[in-house]
Amino acid sequence: MELKTDLYLGDCRKELIKIPDSSVDLIVTSPPYADQRQSTYGGVSVDEYVEWFLPISKELLRVLKPTGTFILNIKEKVVNGERSTYVMELILGMRKQGWLWTEEFIWHKKNCFPGKWSNRFRDAWERLLQFNKGKKFNMYQDAVKIPIGDWAKDRLKNLSETDKIRDNAKNGSGFGKNVSNWVGKETVYPTNVVHLATECNNKNHSAAFPKELPEWFIKLFTQENDTVLDPFMGSGTTIEVANQMKRNSIGIEIVPEYYEEVKRQFAPIEYYLMEPAPEI
Repeated sequence: MELKTDLYLGDCRKELIKIPDSSVDLIVTSPPYADQRQSTYGGVSVDEYVEWFLPISKELLRVLKPTGTFILNIKEKVVNGERSTYVMELILGMRKQGWLWTEEFIWHKKNCFPGKWSNRFRDAWERLLQFNKGKKFNMYQDAVKIPIGDWAKDRLKNLSETDKIRDNAKNGSGFGKNVSNWVGKETVYPTNVVHLATECNNKNHSAAFPKELPEWFIKLFTQENDTVLDPFMGSGTTIEVANQMKRNSIGIEIVPEYYEEVKRQFAPIEYYLMEPAPEI
């Protein structure tokens, strides 16, 4: 099956209307955070952010398949000496729309620069909120298993009776605390903390995230030929990774410069046919 990449230039509040109902398997995106990226995205204020985003999340709810997942990379900021609550308010607003807030992953930025303010330290993490339309959704946990690590050699060498008799978790979420289940295993399921360095070569975008970030979630929630959407495409990291992993992709971007750059990369023939022929 031939892969398909659809790119749209414009405000995602309008462009999302063009996407059919229940047609997307995974949404991975990082919208502008409140009061940030003012030069390119206008910088939506903290007080207006939830009202601005809810029409977008309503459309995302429509286009997502019942078995699909929405991963939202977002972070609150400090306002007047305290943490803003706009992210929590957004979560509550989306729940009223019909979203289930099923999980929260933490992106630990391994190469975060040191820093200090008068009453706090520099953040080294960001939220990755998981939303779903229902309790049953596609999730391929084995695709993101990791090596068990050397710590297990000593930890599993002499198991106590407690380690051996603890039952598996009743909700079926894994091994529970029955450590004996790990004996003889080479890989285990990861935690909900994703350890990745920030992207240094950001392709002239103000906030590009590393390729490994969308790659991890694409592995976890999709299979080949599924469809991945990024309504805030930026420099096209999610689209690029989805293409490399043999997934169909949809990208929406409001900034013409970013859109044109991604267009050149993923649709070179179509793009150049649209350009006027050079004068001879």
